[in-house]
Amino acid sequence: MHTRFILIEPSHAGNVGACARAIRTMGFDDLVLVRPRWPDVLRRAEAIERAGAAWAVLESARIVDRLDDALDGIDHLCATAMTPRDFGPHTLTPRAHFEELLRGCMMDAPPRTAPPAKIALLFGPERFGMRNEDVYRCHACLQIPSDPDCASLNLGAAVQVIAYEWRMALGAFPITTALPPAQMADAAQVEAMLGHWLQALCAVGFFDPRAPKKLLHRLRRLMLRARPTQEEIHILRGIARSILRNTHDT
Repeated sequence: MHTRFILIEPSHAGNVGACARAIRTMGFDDLVLVRPRWPDVLRRAEAIERAGAAWAVLESARIVDRLDDALDGIDHLCATAMTPRDFGPHTLTPRAHFEELLRGCMMDAPPRTAPPAKIALLFGPERFGMRNEDVYRCHACLQIPSDPDCASLNLGAAVQVIAYEWRMALGAFPITTALPPAQMADAAQVEAMLGHWLQALCAVGFFDPRAPKKLLHRLRRLMLRARPTQEEIHILRGIARSILRNTHDT
């Protein structure tokens, strides 16, 4: 689903760069600015620095004079605001609205409505937020749940949160890990390790094979709960070898 992020009258070049980076990290790249304070904001050093690797978003971003010009081709509008408007659209958390939007069961919409093809997420000026008349044009008003004693987010932070929630609703990117999945030890490896440890415990006088009681069973239960990897089994057996070597040397 095509997604456009619209910043209405942004006043800080750094925030514009931060917003570009925020949407790019979530896989979006359509950014439109409506009447920014600085006509050259997309080329200002602070914006470029804050955008980081998302410089291409700034290069392709558009600047327009009217909100209408930013909404070309868009069929679903989401406002962002800290406080509900008396005559505005329903106020929901981003997660709740995005879920119902993709299910096609929005409030005030016919049942089983198909999801829109193009969506716009609107953000107001840093100091005052969106004007009422702009909020009233939207299908929904998104409010990020936050501490009421300190509810105002920086513009870049707000864009990041909503971009993240929208990406999660559409389908998250896979998580990459530096290490390959660990190979779990099989039952035979666990039993061999336990036998090795019993030899080491006998060598230091901790375990008496003539009166084993329940030590082996308890160690086995411990290992089964721990579900050790093959590498961890190698470490434990290395410790047992070291104990046996040192006790034999003495």
